[in-house]
Amino acid sequence: MTIRNRYDFVIIFDVENGNPNGDPDAGNAPRVDAETGHGYVTDVCLKRKIRNYVELCKDGEEGYNILVKADKALNSKFTEAYEAENLKIGQKGKNTDDVKVARDYMCRNYFDVRAFGAVMSTGDDPCGIVRGPVQITFAKSISPVNIDDVTITRQARTTEDRRNTGDTEMGKKSIIPYALYKAEGYISAALAEKTTHLSDDDVDLLWDAIVNMFEHDHSAARGKMCMRKLYIFKHDSVLGNCPSHILFDKVTVKQTDESQPPRKIEDYIISIDNQLPEGVTLIEKP
Repeated sequence: MTIRNRYDFVIIFDVENGNPNGDPDAGNAPRVDAETGHGYVTDVCLKRKIRNYVELCKDGEEGYNILVKADKALNSKFTEAYEAENLKIGQKGKNTDDVKVARDYMCRNYFDVRAFGAVMSTGDDPCGIVRGPVQITFAKSISPVNIDDVTITRQARTTEDRRNTGDTEMGKKSIIPYALYKAEGYISAALAEKTTHLSDDDVDLLWDAIVNMFEHDHSAARGKMCMRKLYIFKHDSVLGNCPSHILFDKVTVKQTDESQPPRKIEDYIISIDNQLPEGVTLIEKP
């Protein structure tokens, strides 16, 4: 059943001695706002982790496929939608009714299309454009971050020539000693009802994915990443009972001692104002 409640949510997570989101334009160093020094993690990065968790959790279950992943070309998946619905292929979107049928097929079968939407207007068999009801902002660090470039060595040599010289190969990894990040998100029940038909089960899965998205994403580059808090504001109506920013302002994160660089979660105080507008319920995870 399509959701009948609007949601706003706040995600708080941290990183210790790792790179939460590399910037390819800066040698894959952690992303930093050049003007303020605050670190940030893109929405694309966070949605990737959610997709990975859903794929791991559902493992090919019908209706929970993932569109955006490194397997086959997207256009091939669009053609599969036409073939599954017995539509004529190769029309390049000239039959708008067929495009809508194919779009609905993609929404039914792909979780990330139902949640985040997708641009599927390419190729010979386009499936249209879907505006997703779930949107997530960039995550921003509470305090400015410091990037450490750590030199590393490796005993194994890449080539025979290097092995014969006896020289140790050296490299570099960029890390943030510690940072606490906050992101904000929205779920529009109105958009879900109009196009993707995101269900209550889908939303429950989304919460599980957010809470657990770092648990199966560990790597040497990312260091220690932990989900610290997920605050969910549930409205009792489709259009909502309060502007999002008022609810987001209810969550405050302050550094206990700004004269010292933060190095652990205990260096911050996370608090929430429980005086909520009428028709809004707070759900706290984990």
